[in-house]
Amino acid sequence: MENFSSPLARPFNYPEGEHGILLIHGFTGSPSHMRKIGDALHERGFAVCGILLPGHGTKPEDMLNASWQDYLQAARTAAQEMKKQYRHFTVAGLSMGGVLALMLAEEAELTACVAIAAPMNTTNRFRHFALIGSCFYPMVHKRADGARATLDAAYDIGYDGFPTRSTHDLNVLMHRAKTHLSLIRCPLLAVQSHQDKTVTADSPDIILNGISSRKKAMLWLQDAPHVCTISPEYMQIVDAMDKFLRQAEKE
Repeated sequence: MENFSSPLARPFNYPEGEHGILLIHGFTGSPSHMRKIGDALHERGFAVCGILLPGHGTKPEDMLNASWQDYLQAARTAAQEMKKQYRHFTVAGLSMGGVLALMLAEEAELTACVAIAAPMNTTNRFRHFALIGSCFYPMVHKRADGARATLDAAYDIGYDGFPTRSTHDLNVLMHRAKTHLSLIRCPLLAVQSHQDKTVTADSPDIILNGISSRKKAMLWLQDAPHVCTISPEYMQIVDAMDKFLRQAEKE
């Protein structure tokens, strides 16, 4: 997974278009996880930018040098720059990137927000003990997951493990996003897979029931694992985003 020399793992920017979309990857991931949907959306006329979050794209230990504030500020800075450039502006993110997208939608008015496999809770029962656990188990090594075999391997670039302490930053982001969901008033599309073993199945319901948006929609994928943006079902996400964002432009 850790092949950061690949051009696919680098930030990307397709500035042409009237509707800009900021794409944010997830915890331990890289821009490669957003590249396939970014390329497809650009082909449909959207301007697209995929960023690399601090502490990512190098080695797992570098996550210790990045906090939840750094993740949020990086996403916020990119959003502020893009929003100045485009008539319409949307933020979309995968997993932790989806949580960051929600937080940006809570802070400022957007054309739309797309939360892809965004956790309001996770299936990891030990995540609340990250700070204590890091004293005894400083690094978490990801278990082999047969479902990842269905992903496009060329785009599956990220860390094979992460500092246990960094889980605390993810916890804080989830809590803060969940607490302020009612501030979101822009159109919102939530995407989740029935086969996601990382995010609890009630997460999209928490999001959609918590926001104040008049226009909201849900896309359920059938067989995709957590990193659904590079799964065989990724074009379903593209189709849903294309339709939803075009409708949001008219709001």
